[in-house]
Amino acid sequence: MKKVTLMAIAILFSGMTAFATHSTHPVTDTTKTRKAKTAKVIYTCPMHTDVVSYKPGKCPKPGCGMTLVKKSDLKAKPAEKMKM
Repeated sequence: MKKVTLMAIAILFSGMTAFATHSTHPVTDTTKTRKAKTAKVIYTCPMHTDVVSYKPGKCPKPGCGMTLVKKSDLKAKPAEKMKM
């Protein structure tokens, strides 16, 4: 009886070991596979905030032609004007 119990424990242990090594979520080296995420910069016209672009340039609205600025820069400029 002891042999059967020991044999069953050995089979269960080897089975658990086999399943533990074959995980559904393998651990990989993320330094090689993961790319650095770059934040998307959004440009907009200071006068026409409905104009949005992902690259710098000029406002496409007729008669405007203002240089597009980063959206974060647009929020910072009114505070600078108030200090003057």
